[in-house]
This record gives sequence, C-alpha cells and structure tokens, in this order.
Amino acid sequence: MLTADFDYNLPEELIAQVPPEVRGTSRMMVLNRETNTLEHKSICDIVDYLRSGDLMILNNTRVFPARILGAWEDTGGAAELLLLNCCETEHEVEGIFTSQWRCMCGSGRKSRTGHTILCAEQQLRAEVLNKDEEGHSLVCFRSAKPLMALLDQYGLTPVPPYIRRNADDPEMARLDKERYQTVYAKEVGAVAAPTAGLHFTDELFEKLEAAGVRRAFVTLHVGPGTFKPVKAERVEEHRMDAEFYEIPEETARAIRETRAAGGRIVAVGSTSVRTLETVASLNNGEIVAAQGSSTAFIYPPYTFKAIDVMLTNFHLPQSTLIMMISALAGRERVLAAYEEAVKARYRFFSYGDCMLIL
Repeated sequence: MLTADFDYNLPEELIAQVPPEVRGTSRMMVLNRETNTLEHKSICDIVDYLRSGDLMILNNTRVFPARILGAWEDTGGAAELLLLNCCETEHEVEGIFTSQWRCMCGSGRKSRTGHTILCAEQQLRAEVLNKDEEGHSLVCFRSAKPLMALLDQYGLTPVPPYIRRNADDPEMARLDKERYQTVYAKEVGAVAAPTAGLHFTDELFEKLEAAGVRRAFVTLHVGPGTFKPVKAERVEEHRMDAEFYEIPEETARAIRETRAAGGRIVAVGSTSVRTLETVASLNNGEIVAAQGSSTAFIYPPYTFKAIDVMLTNFHLPQSTLIMMISALAGRERVLAAYEEAVKARYRFFSYGDCMLIL
C-alpha cells in the first residue's frame, strides 16, 4: 500500500493555531460505518451517541514542559532542548541533582560531545554526552534544584511544530500550559497531548456518567514520533517509535465486565487505541493488566481486537494516524469525510475539531 494513498488537500488556514475559546465547544463530525452517513454535531452531543453500559477508555498521560531554551556555554549562541525520555533517573549527590535524558537539540550549530548548554538563568547545566543514529542527543543535566522544578518554572509546553509560537509571548505560553492538557491528566511523561481528550470537561463527564457511560484509564506517554512523517514510499516499510504504556488491573477488569455485559469499548484518541490493541495482540484478543513499550503501527487491512467506537481529531495527510482511522472506517470513506470536513471548515489537528467513528 502506498503512503500517497492517504494524502488529501488541506488549506493551511484550517490548521488550528489556538484551542477553542471555551473548552468543550468543538465541532464533532459523526461517521457511522453501518449506515455510511456523516453528521455535523458538537462534542457535547456525544452523549446522544453513546449508550448506557458503554465504557470510555482515556489516556491519562500528562504533558510536562519539556522544551527549555538556553545558550551554549562556550559561544553564547542560542540553543534549545526538547526532553524526550529519561535514561538515568535523577539522583542527588552533595546538593547537586543529576539525570540523563534523550533530547532533541535545536541550534544554529551541531551539538557535539562535551559541549554544554546553560538554561534556566544558568541554574541548569546540560552537557551533551553523545548522539544516536537518529540524531538525538544523550544529555546530562546538573543543577542545585530538581530538574522538574526548573522545568515547571522555565520550561515551555512542547506544542506540535505546525502550531506556530513565539517563545517570547507569555500569553501564548500560559494558554498552551493550560489547554494543551486534558482535564484528567495525571501520569507525567508525555511531550505531546492525547488530543482527542482535550475536548472533554468535567461537566461533560458528569452528563456521560448520568447516562450510564463509564470511563477507565490507560497510560501511554506520547512522544514526538506521533508527528514523525512517513517517509517510506510503501506504508509497510515505516517503523514506529517505541512509547511506554500501562493498563492497570482496574481498567482491564472494567473492559472484561463491559464486554461480558454487551457494552461497547469507546477509545478516546489514537493513543488509547494503540495501547489496547497492543495488549490485545499479545494476549489472544484479551485485555490484561500490563505495561511495556508499544511500536504498534495500525494500517489497512487490520482487524481490531479491543475497540468498537473511536473519538479522534482530524489528522495530517499521509500520517500514521490517518492510516489508523482508515483501518477502522475504510480509506475511501475516511478521505471522503475529510473532504467534507474541509468544505465545512472544520478545524484540523491538535487544537482542532473531532470525529466520532461509530
């Protein structure tokens, strides 16, 4: 299957640069696979499409301010780091906190082993130890305060590259810190939000609960690979980056109970889908308590083992995410729905509107 088969035309002005003014007011396209129909609704209307006994699965990962600006110690030139994943847990020796992270380094020059970036008003030293085959740097952080405390004070929310931001705009930084996070975010570790969850409010959850719709949580720490373009000409040649996931026993039990009672599993976002399908594929279709690293790449043809309904945002052309929903709803049907979404001026990508696939 060709990557180009998942292309579509998207006017740049439809890429949402900011979230809706009020959380929970996004538009929602409803794609019904059984009737082959499209409806134009609002996220608050999801209550009308879910049933008593359904179970929503949400990814409770929490985005941390993983982007930090600084300057090279030797030249003073500007540099920035995006922390991807921790390679050595932070420890303290004689008042100095030390940890190692795999990072993306942005600068006017190449990062080299032994070079140091000073961040957080020179309170944080970041020494480049080496680089891997993907161009990421292993960085040793040293400071008199815990790293997360400095990131909370000086770090920036790592919004996707298609959202244009001026690092000197404090109002946008404040907005992203609040809104590029679900209301149920808990487990720190993501550098990208599970964006289908951004539409939910506590009030909407109360309405769903009153309607008999339960919810349970998984964790998948979303990495920058979620935005990684598919460069291979053929879909099958693409490889996903590994991302940590966990399904607690409480969630596994809730899924088993829902299945036994005839309810549907409603996955909120592609990360919830990937978590559930990873575990189901390893356990003969069953969901059990588990944790590990997922490199699952879902594309047509694929038989879903764990989910029945999916809520998702509108995704980039030729991305692994549009391939996933094409596996669920059919490529031609998805591309026709996207064409309709463009005509109807839906807002696209992370801060954009959403689609409910029944």
